[in-house]
Amino acid sequence: MTMSAGWYLRRLSRMGPREIAGRAGDAVRRRRWRSARPDCPSVTGARFTAVLPAGTIAAVPPDAAKRLVAEADRLMYGHVEYFGVVRDDLTDPDWWCDPKTGRRAPWGYAFDVPYRNEDAVGDIKQIWELSRHQYLTVLAAAYAVTGNERYAERVAEHLRSWWTANPPLRGVHWISGIELGIRLLSWVWIRRLLDDWPGAAGLFEDNPVALNQIWHHQRWLAAFPSRGSSANNHVIAEAAGQLAAACAFGWFPTSGRWRADALRSLERHLRSNTFASGLNRELATEYHGLVLELGLAAVAEADAAGVPVPASVRLVLLRMTDALAAVVDSRLRPPRQGDADDGHGLVVDGAGTDRWASLLATGDAVFGGLDWWPGVTGTDVRTPLLAALIRPYSKEGTAPAVSRPAQRPAHFADAGLTVLRGPGEIWCRCDGGPHGFLSIAAHGHADALSVEVRHDGVDVLADPGTYCYHGQPAWRQYFRSTLGHNTLQLDGGDQSVSGGPFLWTRHARTRVLTADTSGEGVARWCAEHDGYRGSVHRRRVELTAASQELKVVDEVRGPRRAVRLAFHLGPEIAADLVGNRAVLTWIRDGEGRSAVLDLPAQLSWRAHRGETDPPLGWYSAGFGRKEPTTTLIGTGTSPADGADGFTTVLGFGG
Repeated sequence: MTMSAGWYLRRLSRMGPREIAGRAGDAVRRRRWRSARPDCPSVTGARFTAVLPAGTIAAVPPDAAKRLVAEADRLMYGHVEYFGVVRDDLTDPDWWCDPKTGRRAPWGYAFDVPYRNEDAVGDIKQIWELSRHQYLTVLAAAYAVTGNERYAERVAEHLRSWWTANPPLRGVHWISGIELGIRLLSWVWIRRLLDDWPGAAGLFEDNPVALNQIWHHQRWLAAFPSRGSSANNHVIAEAAGQLAAACAFGWFPTSGRWRADALRSLERHLRSNTFASGLNRELATEYHGLVLELGLAAVAEADAAGVPVPASVRLVLLRMTDALAAVVDSRLRPPRQGDADDGHGLVVDGAGTDRWASLLATGDAVFGGLDWWPGVTGTDVRTPLLAALIRPYSKEGTAPAVSRPAQRPAHFADAGLTVLRGPGEIWCRCDGGPHGFLSIAAHGHADALSVEVRHDGVDVLADPGTYCYHGQPAWRQYFRSTLGHNTLQLDGGDQSVSGGPFLWTRHARTRVLTADTSGEGVARWCAEHDGYRGSVHRRRVELTAASQELKVVDEVRGPRRAVRLAFHLGPEIAADLVGNRAVLTWIRDGEGRSAVLDLPAQLSWRAHRGETDPPLGWYSAGFGRKEPTTTLIGTGTSPADGADGFTTVLGFGG
C-alpha cells in the first residue's frame, strides 16, 4: 500500500504547528545523516553489571521452564509462526525476506525504503517481527534455565549475522523507532540471561560491532522520537528501549544524557497515554498490555542500575495493573477492543503461557494484589525475572500514598468502558468512550456503543478483532468498520470517518448517560453518540441477574434512515436463525451450552458467514489470522424521532 498525495494532506491536517516543525526538523536531519555517519566512540573497560540476583533462575516454576525449553527447541529446529505464517528457515534466517509474499526488502539508505509498499517490500510486519529478536530472548532464557550452551551459541550466531546484514542506517530495520526500542530491550535481556556463558562478554561489551550497533540504535532514538499525533505506544517503546540500554549498556559518553532524556520521556508519555482510571488511552486492549509490559521492563532496568524512578511512573503502572485486573472476564481474558497486532514488550516464555495472567502475576509480585483481584493459577518465567529486579512498590520510599479501589471497578468514566457482570459468568463490555487517542486515533475502531458479550469466557457476541494493518485495504477497512462491530449502522457508513489505515479525520463523540453496575438485580448502561450527522444513536443495555437476560435497545433520534444492526457471533457459536430468533449453541469444557437471541422484528434478518466480496462474517483471533464465523445482520429503516426502538434480548437462562 502506497500513500497518495491526498493521504499526506489529510495526515498533515491532523498535526499542530509544533508537530509540523518537529517533523520538518526530522526531514532535514535524515538528509544530513545520509552522508554523515559518525563512528561509535571508543569504549574501554566496559563491564555488564545489571545481572540477575542470585537464586532468580531457581525461582522459575518447573512447568513454566518446561514450556520455555519446548519452545526453544522448536526454534532451534528452525520452526516459528508469525501472524499466521509458518516459517522453517530460522536456523539461518534471511533478515530482509517476507515469508508470506517471498519478497525481499530493497537495500539502501533506511529512510528511502518504501516500507508501506507491499509490492516493493513485502509485508513489513513479517520482516520486522523476527528482528525484534524476541525469539532470541527465549533462547537466552532457555540457556539460563538449562545451562545448555547450544542455545547461547545459536543466539550469538544470529546476533552476529544480524549485525553484519544490517549496518547502521542501511535497510528496512532502521526505519521505525518502535522496532529499535524493542530490539534494544531484547539485547539487554539477552546479555543478562547469557551472563554465565563464557562467550557473553565477547558477544557484547568486548565486541566493537555490538558496541557500534548499540550506540547507533540509541543515537537514532534520541534523534527521531515519535511526535505529536504519533506519540502513542510507539514513543513508550522508544523510551523504554533507550532507558534499558542506557542503564544496562551505560558505556558511552552520552549514556547519562540518553538515560535522563529517556526517563523524562517515559514519565511524560506513560501519563499522557493512560487515563487516570488506569486504562490505556488508545482504547485498544493489546496496546494496554504492550505499554504495561514495556513500562515494567523499563522500571526493572532503572532499579537494577540504581537510577531513581519518578513515583508517577510506578503509580501509572500500578493503576494500569489494577485496571487490567478489573476488566478481565472469568478466564482472565480482557476486552477485545480496538487494534491488536500481537506485539509484546519482553518475551521469555514458551507457547501456552497466558499473557494476561502473567501480567497480573507480575503486578501481584511488584504492587501487591487486592482482595477483589481474580485468582491466577498459571505460571510464567517472566514474573520471577522482573520481580527480582523491580523494587516492591510497598518498599519504594518515594511512592505516594495511593487510594486503590476497595471493590472491583466496573465503570471507567474517563475511558467510557463499562463491564456488566451476571450469574453464570456472564460478562458484557459496553463501549461509550472516545473514538481513540490523539488527533488521528490511529488504533481506534468505529465501534461506538458496541457490546461484547461472553459466557464463562466464550465469545458469544464477539468483537471480530483486527486481522491486518498494511497491504489489504478491504480487510483493514472491514475489521475496523462500524458494520464490523456489534452496533448500529446508518445509511451504509461508519460513525467516524477514515482517512487512511491509521488515520481518522472525523471522530464520533460519545457520552455515557447511565452506568449502574451495582449488581443488585439489574445492571444498566445507556449511552449515545453523534457520529451520524443529523441523527443521534442511543443504546440502552440491561442485564437482569435473576433471568440471566441481556436486553439491548437501540434508538435513532432524527429523520428516517436506512439501518443495519449487526451481531457478530464468536467462532465457537453455532446459530440456527429462524425469522428474528436465533438459537445459539456451543461446547464449553465438554458440556453443551445454549442461549436464545431474540432480534428486533422490525428488521429483516440474515446470517452471513465467511463472505469476501465485500468481507462479512469473520473473526480474527490474532494478527494475520482469520476464520469464518456467523454474523447476523438486520436491515430496515429507523422510525422517525426514535419512536419504537429496536429491542434485542439475549437469554442464557434456558
